Amino acid sequence: MMEYKNILVMVDPTKQQQPSLARAAYLARSYGAKISAFLCIYDLSYEMTSMLSQDERNAMQQGVMDQHSEWLKDLTSEYDDLDITSHIAWHKRPFEAAIKYVQQKNIDLLVKSTHKHDKIKSVIFTPTDWHLLRKSPCDVLLVKEHEWPTNGNILTAVNAVSEDSDHINLNNKVMQHATDLAKVISAKVKVVNGYPGTPVNIAIEIPEFNAQQYSDSVKRHHVDACVAIAQQYGLSDDDCFIEEGLAEDVIPAISKALDAELVVIGTIGRTGLSAAFIGNTAEHVIDRLHCDLLAVKPDGFTSPVD
Repeated sequence: MMEYKNILVMVDPTKQQQPSLARAAYLARSYGAKISAFLCIYDLSYEMTSMLSQDERNAMQQGVMDQHSEWLKDLTSEYDDLDITSHIAWHKRPFEAAIKYVQQKNIDLLVKSTHKHDKIKSVIFTPTDWHLLRKSPCDVLLVKEHEWPTNGNILTAVNAVSEDSDHINLNNKVMQHATDLAKVISAKVKVVNGYPGTPVNIAIEIPEFNAQQYSDSVKRHHVDACVAIAQQYGLSDDDCFIEEGLAEDVIPAISKALDAELVVIGTIGRTGLSAAFIGNTAEHVIDRLHCDLLAVKPDGFTSPVD
């Protein structure tokens, strides 16, 4: 059974309300886990004060960190029933500082509140959330303000028809994580899958091509594959939702229709140019979801952050 025993929460220094900390606390109580409250701060002005010595700049930085340390202590004080430790890092790349902490402390789950990204800025400056989805060596839970009601729905997004062994293994890991988590938080698991529509150019260029028959065949293939996966984890046909369209369109639509509390999806952690031009499904859906997203990493994943 999948269990989270060491949870890292990335605290947002600009917010008083911390949905990620509340969600981590809920999971920590469910799993008997430890929490690391992680705060990353940085101010370039403290690096550019040339009139001061390095020791003086370090002292100023430490003063800022001490102030945040007190704030963080007050923030976590309401969770005195949990085993919570605090850590503050001075680093200009929060995702990198967090990932290094994950590697050093053998963290099982990284939890962070997410915010809607500016579409244009996202093309130029990749948000911290995207870096974490691509590079974190552990699972990542991105939290929104949607509640987790008792007997709610956990939606699993799988690549049901893939014949690639890595994708098949990742499908199984996603399903296992979702079903294990559902037992802990008393939720119901549903399976979602999108399938491609009929290529318009084929229907135009080949008059005898039966578009409806083709579409029905593709849908049946996806339905059979999803049902087969669902049955392995004790789910029924009624727990499968298969719709025509791209995954980034279908997943948010079904999630909203079911009022899901969580979407669980596998992420291959694509980086470099392929990530810039192709992206990952998890990244495409994150801003369109009204609920939390749990990104599960494949076995053997190695973070590019050293």
